[in-house]
Parts: sequence; structure tokens; C-alpha cells
Amino acid sequence: MKAYISTSNKENLEILAKNLQDKKYEIFASNKTYKYLKEKGINVLENTTKLNFSNDFDIVVIDLYPFEEYMDKNIDEETLIENIDIEGITLLRTAAKNYKNTIVISSNEDYNIDLDDITLEKRQELALKAFAKSSKYDYLINKKLSKEFKSKNQDKACYFNKIQDLRYGENPHQKAGLYSYNKEIDWTLLNGKEMSYNNFLDATVAIEVVSEFFDVSACAIVKHANPCAVALAPNIEQAFDKMLDSDPISPFESTIATTKEITLSLAKKLNPMNLEVIIAPSYNSEALEELKKNKNIRILKINTPLKEILKFQDEEIKLTPFGALIQEKNNKDLDVKTFKVMTQKKPEQRELEDMIFAFKIVKHAKSNAVVIAKDLRTIGICAGQPNRIDALEVALNRVCDSNKDAIVATDGTLSTTESILLMAQNRISAAIQSAGGAKDKETTQTADKYNISMIATGIRHFKH
Repeated sequence: MKAYISTSNKENLEILAKNLQDKKYEIFASNKTYKYLKEKGINVLENTTKLNFSNDFDIVVIDLYPFEEYMDKNIDEETLIENIDIEGITLLRTAAKNYKNTIVISSNEDYNIDLDDITLEKRQELALKAFAKSSKYDYLINKKLSKEFKSKNQDKACYFNKIQDLRYGENPHQKAGLYSYNKEIDWTLLNGKEMSYNNFLDATVAIEVVSEFFDVSACAIVKHANPCAVALAPNIEQAFDKMLDSDPISPFESTIATTKEITLSLAKKLNPMNLEVIIAPSYNSEALEELKKNKNIRILKINTPLKEILKFQDEEIKLTPFGALIQEKNNKDLDVKTFKVMTQKKPEQRELEDMIFAFKIVKHAKSNAVVIAKDLRTIGICAGQPNRIDALEVALNRVCDSNKDAIVATDGTLSTTESILLMAQNRISAAIQSAGGAKDKETTQTADKYNISMIATGIRHFKH
């Protein structure tokens, strides 16, 4: 019996090699793998001839050049090309194709394989792993070189590697799983049950919202993948209190995220709230012990710096009956220098700060969306409405008596004078929108009539 080994990642390789040696396999290896196994005391021969898998080898162990290490690095084209594995990928596919005669091992997860119990089904499973690894390798090369060559017209390749099965999807009758795509943020579950499908959706919106304010103390509530309340303050406890005062009802079974460390005093407020998930970059030891008293709360620690979160993904994928829709992720930044004051009245500094704050939040709410804010906290949010007037009315109804001198932010254009009249009736002092609609002149004139200042950002934030 013969085995051939050629790997870049040598972790735990000697375990498999010693097992093969004990089973009386004649072991051949490529140059660097040969030297490594020799140092580990393995009886191994260096391969110097062309391999013939259809006859010669019963087991093939192949690991490819780690091309993924170059995905996020600014490296010259020559180095990239040199690190594309040619021989390894060919050997991997050849061995997998010949799975009935050749056992192919492509992952160190299988180095502890029971060589005395290799069924046909196991051979097929290992072959599929090898083909999947080959497919992912080609995908990574295509993606990196497409950026390197600045290609705009290439076919899109996608690769998803299963991380774990989930209990179910949005509803109990839907199967679901978590898959790796390109790269993921670094996070740790410190307490509670495993994350569900809906937990991941809410957590995504929550960390993206607070990441808009990564350099200050910010706190956000998210439910059904929509922000419910957000607030900024000098410290995280005050931010939490402001946020909770904005919407004391929605936190039930919601997700809460913060930009700063969770303290003991804040943990004592969070613990009795019947939350689904708490997300923060850190927890002090006393706070963590306090939160762990509630076994049902999922406690997530985000290890990736929050300032990197919003730019972590560069594209979004949605599968439809028409095909796969792929777009660049909405990472458009606000630039105050490009703001255009549409009205005669210019916003005050306080209003401008609230406008920027609210416009960053409305970006993360489903269209049509409206955010009403005052003193760097949301006081009314409405999302997912069929038209913007409905969204504005619902948000204003939630504000009640605290709307005087508040501001309105919308994800699109305030395209009707009715919207401006609603704001005037509710004592709104300023509005921020994308503008660019056919009725900009009419709405601006109406805003001037009621002394409402309006800013055009030129940025639309639709989210379906």
C-alpha cells in the first residue's frame, strides 16, 4: 500500500503519518513535506517522479498553497501568480475523481481518520470535500485577480462553507445554517443558547448601527432587523437611559448593542429586561458575572474593532426566482461639505448634529423609513411602509409631546408638500433627505413658509 503527502499546513500531520506508518504504508512526500516528516521520525521517501494516481497510490493527502492569505493584502501581481497552486490542485482533483481506488484527504480535520473503516460512503464524502476545496480555491483566485485586474465584466463566483446548522430559519418549518463567505467578523458567545437565524439578522443591524458611532458612547435597540431606538451620550450608562426613554416597549425580546464596555451598573439594568441578545466590544468581569445569572440572554463580545465593521463586507447577495442579485454594500459615507441647504433658513448647529445622527440611522431601517431625533437620540422611528407619508405619520404619532424642535430624516426624498405640512403641524424644525425629486421646488417653498430648514445630502438609502 502506498500513500502520497504534500501539504502547506503541517498541523497534526505527524498523527496521520504515524498512523500510515503503523499500517505499513509506503509513504512518499513532496520536498518540504518530506523534510518535515523526516524530522518527526517518519520513514518517508521523497517523490521525484510524475504521479499516477490511477495505479500507484491508495491514499493521497493534499493541502494547497494558502492563497487566501493574500486576499486582504496589497501584493504585487507577480507574487499573487506565484502563489497559485497548480500541481496541488491537479493532484487533488485527480485523486478525488478516482475516489473508488484512492482515498483523498484535503483537510487536517480528517487526519485522525480510521484507516480500518473506510467505506464507499466515506470515500465519497472525502472526495466531495476535495472538490469543494478545489472550488473554493478557484473562487478565491477569481475574486482576488478580478480586483487586481480591475475587471468589471466577469462572471460572479460564490463559495459558502458551512459553519454550523441552525435550529431553524425565520420560522420553525424552515431549515437554516450559518455559512462562511469570504471572511467574517471575530466574535465570541460568552453566555446563553446558540444564536438563531433571526438573532443573527438582528445582531447584524445592531452592530452596524452602533458602528456608525464607534468613537462615542452609543446604544441601540433592534427588533425584527429594524432599529427601534438609538442614543448617544457622554458615557454608556447615559446613552442606555436616553435610548430606553425613547422606546421603553420595544426592548422586550430585542437585541441591544453598545459601543463601549458593559459595566456592572448597566448589567443590572439589562438583566431583568428579557432580552434576546446583548452585544458589546467588552464586559468588565463583574458585569459579565451579573449577566450570566440570566441563562437565557445571549452575550456576544465583538472582537473586531467597531470602526472596521461597516467596511467589512464589500457586496450583498440576494437570491430571487429571477436569479441572484449582487450589489456593492451600501457603505456610502456622509460628507458635510457636500450638503446643500435647500431652504432660506439654515439649520442651527444642534439641528445639524441631530440631522447627521438621524441620517446615519435611517440608512439601516427598511424603506420607506423615517427617523425623528432630538438631542442625539431617536424619539420616533418608522420603517417598511408603502409610502413615506405613512412612515412620517406613524413616526410622528410615536413622538407624542417631545416633537418640538425635533428633526426628521428620511431614506429618500420628501416628495410631497403634505409631508412638510405634517412636520409643520408637529413643530418639526428641520429635515434631512436625499432630495432630487420632481417636487423639490414645491416642498422647499412650503418649508420656507413654515420656517423649516431642509438639507439635501444627494444620498439615497433605500433598503429592501
